[in-house]
Amino acid sequence: MKKLIFISLLVSSVGFAQESLEQNTLTLPKLSYLDSLKNTFVNHSTSNCIDERWMAELTNTELSENMFSDISSLNIDSEVSYDLSSEVLKKRLAKMDAKSPFNIEYNPALENTIKSFLKNRTKAFERLMAVSEYYFPMFEEHLAKYNIPLELKYLAIVESALNPKAKSRVGASGLWQFMYPTGKQYNLEVNSYVDERHDPLKATEAACQYLSHLYEIFGDWSLVLASYNAGPGNVSKAIRRSGGSQNYWNIRKFLPRETANYVPAFLATMYIYEFKKEHGILPKKATLTYFETDTIMVKKQMSFKHISELLDIPVEQIEFLNPIYKLKVIPFEEDKAHYLRLPKNKMGLFVSNEEKVYAYLNYLETFKEKTKSEYIASTSKDSIGTGADSTSTAVSKPKFERKTQFHTIKSGESLGKIADKYNVSISNLKSWNKIKGNTIQAGKKLKIYSDKKITENSEQKTSKNGTYTVKNGDSLFSISKQFPGVSIEDLKKWNDISGDNIQPGMKLKING
Repeated sequence: MKKLIFISLLVSSVGFAQESLEQNTLTLPKLSYLDSLKNTFVNHSTSNCIDERWMAELTNTELSENMFSDISSLNIDSEVSYDLSSEVLKKRLAKMDAKSPFNIEYNPALENTIKSFLKNRTKAFERLMAVSEYYFPMFEEHLAKYNIPLELKYLAIVESALNPKAKSRVGASGLWQFMYPTGKQYNLEVNSYVDERHDPLKATEAACQYLSHLYEIFGDWSLVLASYNAGPGNVSKAIRRSGGSQNYWNIRKFLPRETANYVPAFLATMYIYEFKKEHGILPKKATLTYFETDTIMVKKQMSFKHISELLDIPVEQIEFLNPIYKLKVIPFEEDKAHYLRLPKNKMGLFVSNEEKVYAYLNYLETFKEKTKSEYIASTSKDSIGTGADSTSTAVSKPKFERKTQFHTIKSGESLGKIADKYNVSISNLKSWNKIKGNTIQAGKKLKIYSDKKITENSEQKTSKNGTYTVKNGDSLFSISKQFPGVSIEDLKKWNDISGDNIQPGMKLKING
């Protein structure tokens, strides 16, 4: 009897296990094309991406904001209470002066700046020292190439607190805070897609060229620093007003307030780096340096989102490593190279699977609506040499009806913004309107073409009375994609919708 009960239990447990297995098998999700493709990737087991906490530090704007505030508002002629004797400071400054091409001499204003930084910004400098580990090797390589004092690496701390996306109140941008005209003068391109002032390598190269040029004018590195901040014209005026003095401390009172604080802030930063141990400053450690990243030239336009999906790297990391790209899209141009920067392990993954990466991007393009000319070209290609048999098995292709709209350019709008609004590409916008560069003028009208698909089952998408019933999971974006030529703004206007929220069961008017 016991044996019979045991066998019954065994059979029922096997049956239950088999049923569970069948249920599990039935509920397994189907692999997407992306997952299937990634399963074929050649992979290399190397270090992971940038640590999340380190990433947060590299992109932190607090340090640059505080630095901007200190330089513009600090009263360095006001005495600061801090335990550092003037005699000790004088000896340390003399030691720095002996091994530096800068004229580093004791001055009460410099003492106050050093004491203020030590009193109020010690923790900030510990963090900055970690971020500087990331950038300084690259800075030093470029400075040495131009025979510029390596101490000028500290200039980027004073300028931006090492934030490649830092922007000043007057519009200067990047690690080296280039204004638009100066950036253009040193070949830093700015357009709808890119702002090369934010590119660490290109901006560092431009900064070295600019600093070399300023040294040719003034022949003194302290005056070079002052002119980097205020412009050579303001420094020349200060020299004349001082009676022709070439000493920064003698012309300081004739400079703009920010510049009057600028050189002391630079020298104070250099002092704190040189004597960090003596002041008990414990630098944080960098987990990655700029030289542990690499670049590759792209052969096709790609978005940060698609790179993230393919390589399993957060969009935020791609954005940090590629701050040049304003729209989170790397453009492709035949006559100008554009590069993607990645941590070296992810670069290895990209290079080892490059053909598959581009195959995926081509696959995504099949979901985009084609223009009339593209449709005709593709159908012509498909029909060449296929014969009668192949046409019978081919998927029937829809017909398109061209729709023309006009957009009046508003002040502050860019080609990228307008292209996003109408779900078209910037290159098409430029082609349709015979625009050669990236400059557009407010008040002018742009032609916008779209191709409305005519299909036999179009009644499934919109009923005869021109309405669409919202289903679970629908959004204004997904609905607009179902009706070529219809934008999110159109849907909002036709249905008096102010926000983005829609509910299943709602009926939306479709007038397109």
